[in-house]
Amino acid sequence: MKITLREITEKNKQECFALKVSPDQAEYIVSNEGSLKDAQENESVARPFAIYADEKMIGFTMFAWDEDNEDPEDKYWLWRFMIDESLQGNGYGHLALKEIIQYFRDNGADIITLSTKPGNEKALSLYRQFDFRENGEMNDEEIILKLYL
Repeated sequence: MKITLREITEKNKQECFALKVSPDQAEYIVSNEGSLKDAQENESVARPFAIYADEKMIGFTMFAWDEDNEDPEDKYWLWRFMIDESLQGNGYGHLALKEIIQYFRDNGADIITLSTKPGNEKALSLYRQFDFRENGEMNDEEIILKLYL
């Protein structure tokens, strides 16, 4: 199985909107429709992608890519990441995060920053498996984690 990140287009946008997290995860992430609205409002830095396993859309991710930011710790954010609830627990999140990290590496990032709510234990566990570490900072009510590439 090959995991790829692909552009969101008019052709696949509705399929992306149909992807959902489980109800108990909904408090941790904005809907994909809301994320694409955020991407339009922040088009200079937002990089949204559909996540595919072979030819099946399985998730969504979005990066904040701000190379003009003078703080090297704050240039590259994993802003959104989700796998459809019907596909969770099958290793897709692990494979997708591996591909996401490779995208950051391939495009010159040296630090990836993300934030999530403290109660989002499934996500925190996954991020920690990839050596994302808390740095003691908060982003509003979210824990900040960083991965140094």
